Amino acid sequence: MYAPFDLSGRGVVVTGGNGGIGLGMARALLAAGAEVAIWGSNAEKTARARAELAEGCGDSLRVHGFTCDVSDEAQVEKAFHASVAALGTVSACFANAGISGSNTPLLEMDLEQFRRVQRVNVEGVFLTLRTAARHMARGNGGSLVVTASTAAVEGAARNCEYGASKGAVTSMVRALAVELARHKIRVNSILPGWIETDMTDKAIHNDKFASSVLPRIPARRWGDLADFGGIAVFLASDASAYTTGADFLIDGGYTKF
Repeated sequence: MYAPFDLSGRGVVVTGGNGGIGLGMARALLAAGAEVAIWGSNAEKTARARAELAEGCGDSLRVHGFTCDVSDEAQVEKAFHASVAALGTVSACFANAGISGSNTPLLEMDLEQFRRVQRVNVEGVFLTLRTAARHMARGNGGSLVVTASTAAVEGAARNCEYGASKGAVTSMVRALAVELARHKIRVNSILPGWIETDMTDKAIHNDKFASSVLPRIPARRWGDLADFGGIAVFLASDASAYTTGADFLIDGGYTKF
């Protein structure tokens, strides 16, 4: 293994790590040697994911699971402190937890629909990064990573609340990359395109949607969870020591075509 990619002895938190992209990242982080704490708002789903990850890496002591609603400040603080207790320290934190929009046109959308998405996708990211940064600033720094979306850079019709949330966190990443560099903390974002997850299942398996969108993806396939393993390991490792404030598009070329 290229030595800078080795995560042996590193503690990593992945919010929303009990499914979708977060679960894919957790698998890769464990394979690279990290000890991982996954968070999820559904306790049963989180327990199942933890068991799956432990079986996959062959070492249950390197995988921890915590129930947490990232939009709740007290829960974030509690889950992070529990993660530090379990891992010893946290050198990388992936603020991956998020929810989708409602596919509601602006003219029909009410304020609560808009706020519901911001509470998780923006405030949840803020709370997670703040808590992790406070920990890292007291130690040797670390890596903060946000899962945004291509909706941050393209027009997501009937999904303005989701696009607004993802645009907000990419701006947050750039601001924090500058602010936290003095603490040896780097901050980056990942912008997934159309990935096969529970969140996108309905759209991807809609024939009309698929026939319109799939031809616009140069890679000519939907993304899968394994496509996020490499970027997760890179951003958690010393290989990205001089990388901060960047947006990493993982979209099969979708936003370029």
